[in-house]
Amino acid sequence: MRKSLRWLLSLTVLIGTVGATGAATAAEPATGTFGGASADRTSATANSTDIKDRILAIPGMSLIEEKPYAGYRFFVLEYTQPVDHRRPSAGTFKQRLSLLHKDTSRPTVFHTSGYGLSTTPSRREPTRIIDGNQVSMEYRYFTPSRPQPADWSKLDIWQAASDQHRIFTALKTVYGQKWLSTGASKGGMTATYYERFYPRDMDGVVAYVAPNDVVNKEDSAYDRFFETVGTKECRDRLNAMQREALIRREPLQKKYQEWAASEGATFRTVGSLDKAYEAVVLDFVWGFWQYYGEDVCGSVPDARTASDDEVYDTIDAYSGWSFYTDQGLAPYTPYFYQAATELGSPTIKQPHLEGLSRYGYQPARNFVPREIPMKFKPWVMRDVDDWVRKNAHQMMFVNGGNDPWSAEPFRLGKGARDSYVYTAPGANHGANVEALVEDERAKATARILAWAGVDAQTAQAARPLARFDARLDKPADEELSREHGLRP
Repeated sequence: MRKSLRWLLSLTVLIGTVGATGAATAAEPATGTFGGASADRTSATANSTDIKDRILAIPGMSLIEEKPYAGYRFFVLEYTQPVDHRRPSAGTFKQRLSLLHKDTSRPTVFHTSGYGLSTTPSRREPTRIIDGNQVSMEYRYFTPSRPQPADWSKLDIWQAASDQHRIFTALKTVYGQKWLSTGASKGGMTATYYERFYPRDMDGVVAYVAPNDVVNKEDSAYDRFFETVGTKECRDRLNAMQREALIRREPLQKKYQEWAASEGATFRTVGSLDKAYEAVVLDFVWGFWQYYGEDVCGSVPDARTASDDEVYDTIDAYSGWSFYTDQGLAPYTPYFYQAATELGSPTIKQPHLEGLSRYGYQPARNFVPREIPMKFKPWVMRDVDDWVRKNAHQMMFVNGGNDPWSAEPFRLGKGARDSYVYTAPGANHGANVEALVEDERAKATARILAWAGVDAQTAQAARPLARFDARLDKPADEELSREHGLRP
């Protein structure tokens, strides 16, 4: 799986004051909303000891930095984790996490991106809906949360879920109200896998645009998606530009080589500049639909009249010439390792490129250094899919109607309880609850509030408890890195 990434969210609250140190003192919520007198006593106890001291009293927890934000305390932390949860004595590593603290009497959202950790205060959509605390975890093996030396066999979804379980267990002693897990794309996958292995930890799961590649070798759903998404006029325009980039391979590769030389970019992992060039071009149509849509199709130049510079710059804008260099791939080695061992990755046919493509969609193995051994385990995703269908409880999957990754979604079976799959019409990889049709948005919001322990009357109103804050609640396409490469 590969492609450009960005993302979402929202809030404004003025609660407490900012002191001389810049740290905000959280105010108490309205009595009764999250447990009445009991919640008040919890808050009173928390206020008697500074929250930073309570967090740092947890064995294995250490502070990297605290950043002020009005109405919150924001901490960047490290937590000592076993490299192998099956053999805790076999070594440890430091895993980064962040904590957006509002009040211990509020519910908490456990957010994972499935990648690295942003150290800038931000809030996921469920956090805004429930007006709660937020814990965000850096996925194991993304730097700097990587054991040294790295035993790559310990990078799998069970080990990562066990990281999350230990963090939850440690912080639950401080944040005793309800907990929800969430994430978008690979983060949504991560939240789902965590629920599969530790179903008693969370009180609800909200997974956004999470692909579910049950059978790695069967990807016809993606082919059907690209045959029907948007209008024929837009599809033809994008396909023509992609073809043109391969037709003009020689002059455009010369520009690519000049750029690589000026930047010191190399291509040892993928094997050659030619392979990297084609990988970027083949990402183009996917990348367009992942983060853009029909409304900007007209901005793509007409391939028949476009200059070499226009073709080159257009491919760069949606796919990114830098991604398949060694320097571009290195931060995402953990992702491609997982795609090649457990998660799977899509292969699409793109018949309009027949006779022009030399390599086709290259497997995830091609984007991991050869010295790292790996073997694909096809039973892992089948197990997760089967568990979700039969056992999902208080889980919500939100997909985008025009998002390629939503072509292979999670589905619910007869064993699912209080669980839902929603699709936001016309939405791309930034789909969220706010983008759902009105009735579904109200129902989804009410269920999230109910799972968080909000009283029935408040939940029934089906409105986010916190107001929008442009700095905390960023658009969906800004949540992830702006690097390119076809990945969820």
